[in-house]
Amino acid sequence: MNLLVLIIIFTAVGGVLSVMAAAVFLLLRDHHRKAILPHGISFAIGALLAVAFWGLIPEAFEKVKPEQFQSLSATILAGILGFFVLEKLLIWRHCHYGSCEAHGDDAHSDNPAHGHGHSHGGAKSAGALIILGDSIHNFVDGVLIAAAFLTDVQLGIVTSLAVAAHEIPQEVGDFAILLDSGYSRGKALFYNVLASLTTVLGGVLAYFSLEDLHDSLPYFLALAASSFIYIAVADLIPSLHTKTDMKTSLQQIALIAAGVFLICSLHDIAHNMIG
Repeated sequence: MNLLVLIIIFTAVGGVLSVMAAAVFLLLRDHHRKAILPHGISFAIGALLAVAFWGLIPEAFEKVKPEQFQSLSATILAGILGFFVLEKLLIWRHCHYGSCEAHGDDAHSDNPAHGHGHSHGGAKSAGALIILGDSIHNFVDGVLIAAAFLTDVQLGIVTSLAVAAHEIPQEVGDFAILLDSGYSRGKALFYNVLASLTTVLGGVLAYFSLEDLHDSLPYFLALAASSFIYIAVADLIPSLHTKTDMKTSLQQIALIAAGVFLICSLHDIAHNMIG
């Protein structure tokens, strides 16, 4: 089979599996989904931070020379600050064209994000950032899968399956964030599918111009990491502080730890399989 066809098929695998997992979550009844959402947010925090610190950042530094460490660190810092500015712009745009809790216009809104202490604009921007971060991350995954296929077909197949394995729990968590940010089920599923297609885009572009993308790949990884760090720390963690009872706090800590453990375990298994 043509190598390009194989790359397209296997870069699509992760997206299909993650969408199927999200669809299962979509089929749950409203009251079940509302009960699961806060737990999904806690799990997503752990998963996002683990992907950033256990996977993306170390991998980015492995791909550059020591003299590039400072510029790569600067990219992560610039990414975090850039996402802060981007979120501000999204909030300002929402407040200008619609109601904004900061102005007291939608204090009685039934947006589920308000139950977690978000402003409506902040919650919406968190959803936009998770889509952007996922798109960058999935694009890089596509490049990595294509690079593996161009090295060896078997290595490419194993790499694509490993990528799919660590994407599934992360994508379910991301879907929970989109619902928590006020997106409808249909829109959340649509944007999840759209973000997953960037894996195929990354694979196809890498097939035709891998050498050109190779030098910039660590910086794609750094930007993806900075987006996940910002979302977890700035948008999601503050929402957990609205409930301070001991039982809820212990559940949050346990679920964050579970997210970290699962992503780190899957990453290490994939690394051992490939390496």
